[in-house]
Amino acid sequence: MKYWLSLIFEPVEQLIDLARMAEELDFEGVVLPDHIVVKVGERVPHPRGYPLQPDELFPDPFCAMSAMATATTRLRFMSGVYVVPLRDPFALAKQAGTLAVMSGNRFVLGTGVGWLEEEFQIVGRDFAARGRRMDEMLQILQDFWEDGYAEFHGEFFDFPLSGMFPVPTERIPIFIGGHSMAAARRAVHYDGYMPMDGMNDRSRAEFAAIDQRRAELGLDGPFERMVGGTDLDAGGVRELAEVEGITNLLVRPWPASDYSLTLDDRRRLAERYATDVMAKT
Repeated sequence: MKYWLSLIFEPVEQLIDLARMAEELDFEGVVLPDHIVVKVGERVPHPRGYPLQPDELFPDPFCAMSAMATATTRLRFMSGVYVVPLRDPFALAKQAGTLAVMSGNRFVLGTGVGWLEEEFQIVGRDFAARGRRMDEMLQILQDFWEDGYAEFHGEFFDFPLSGMFPVPTERIPIFIGGHSMAAARRAVHYDGYMPMDGMNDRSRAEFAAIDQRRAELGLDGPFERMVGGTDLDAGGVRELAEVEGITNLLVRPWPASDYSLTLDDRRRLAERYATDVMAKT
């Protein structure tokens, strides 16, 4: 099992120290969330009921990961999830490609179509078309990252053969995050799937649909499965891997949104998790 440390809503001034800690404790990587802007007042509710507030901490993932990369040597970095259709493909391809190069290919692009309709309205993007826009963007990203050149003629983007350098020396993995069959169908063509509501019957159905479609297309390469599982003990993690085929676990070894915790508190709880769970699986 590959363990990823969730850094969602963690104090920005602690991120570099938390990254160093994660590397010392043999976590595979760390995961940062993403939102550009959150409207004050009434807005669409979170799909899982989380009471999102406009003042919650969403540092730019690329800036934060770049800083953490300079303080580590092995740790990997994943966006969980980066709302791709809020952006344009050119800036995103440039930022992610540069991060991959400068981190020694330690970046994983965890992506999603987004759920916060008001955020799309504020930045001037079409919420209803976000899935189709994202599909075009992912094609463009991969085209630029492959050899530095891309050309595209689609519904949302139309541009001639153009260059973008530097080029990552290894392929940037793309994980699709979501909680729908549409997200699962999209994930078939990429490197992994992250059902945002954890492991349950719906997630099992989505993974089964992915497996069936990959088999139909003859796609037999590695495919990563990532879910949250902080509450599992070592036995539960082993079962998740052996029975469900999960390959990556996203965890937070301390209470969520407890801003009274010091860095030493977080280290103590992370060390306990590493000893009680990670070392036994």
